[in-house]
Parts: sequence; structure tokens; C-alpha cells
Amino acid sequence: MSMEEREGYVYMAKLAEQAERYEEMVMFMKKLSNLDVEVTIEERNLLAVAYKHAIGARRGAWRILCAIVQKEEAKGNEYNVKRVKEYRFKVEEELCKICNDILVIIDEHLLPSSGTSERKIFFYKMKGDYYRYLAEFKRGDEREEAANQSLKAYRLLRDNLTLWTPDIQDNGGNDRIRLDHYGIMQNGK
Repeated sequence: MSMEEREGYVYMAKLAEQAERYEEMVMFMKKLSNLDVEVTIEERNLLAVAYKHAIGARRGAWRILCAIVQKEEAKGNEYNVKRVKEYRFKVEEELCKICNDILVIIDEHLLPSSGTSERKIFFYKMKGDYYRYLAEFKRGDEREEAANQSLKAYRLLRDNLTLWTPDIQDNGGNDRIRLDHYGIMQNGK
């Protein structure tokens, strides 16, 4: 890996961000992550922005489609309910792909390349968030698994945060993690 190659990915990611072409921004940051180097704060932030925009629009679309399903059900229009659910399923597939993509990058490239607890904290938080996003739309056992993985990542975040900053009160973190997990599990019921 040359420094020129790395700088090229960062430059192109910034360019894609300015052009609001977030899928391409994701692609450039994914290439950088696959270099298996410890990312800088700037690179880490570019990665987060890229995936945040890629997932954010789809999460918003999914919520809108859920509301439309309810409206169509209230009207008794089963034909439209079926069509909206099919479309929502397409959005769910895209959400799943994006979440799984970043989770693999975090597990296989970013966490192993992170040298300190301080650097790992960011990626554990990101991991917890993306599992939480999966739990928003998954059902049954898949929802439970995503929620449990989110909880696990948030606990690793807390543990690393405590190692990095020992003055954090432990039970506050536990209470917050339990509330997040409870919220995830109650959201789909």
C-alpha cells in the first residue's frame, strides 16, 4: 500500500461527499479500510459520514413505508398493502446489505487495525448502532440476534471506555445499555 493510494481514497471520498454521492463515498472508504491500516481520525469520520448518509435515507424511507402500510390497512386496501410491503422489503434488503457491509469492515479490518482502546471505542459504538438499525426492521429470531449483538457491542464499548477513562461510573453505563436493549426489543412488539 502506498501513501499515495491511501491519500487518493481520502481525496475521492471527500470529493464524493461534496457531490453528495454517498454510495461512492462508501466505496472509497471501504477500499481504504481494506488496506488494514489504522485509520486516522479524519478517515474514521469520513467512513462514518459515508455510511450514515447511505443508511439514513433508507431508514427514513422504511419508516415512511411502515406508516403507509398502516394507512392502507386502515382503508382496507389489501392490494396497496401488498404493493407497499413488497417495496418496503426491497428497502429492508438494502438496509441489511449496508449494515452487514459495515459490520464486516469493522470486524475484519478496523477493529483488528485499531491499536488502543480509545480508537476501538468509536468502532464498538458504530457496531452497536448498525446492529440496532438491523433490529429496527428484522423480525423474530433475527431481530433478537441483532438486538443481542447490539447489546454486546455496546458493552464492549463501555468496557473499553472504562479502560480508557477509569473515572466513569460503571452502573450508569449498564443502565443505559439495558435501556437501549429494552427499547430495541419493545420497538417491534
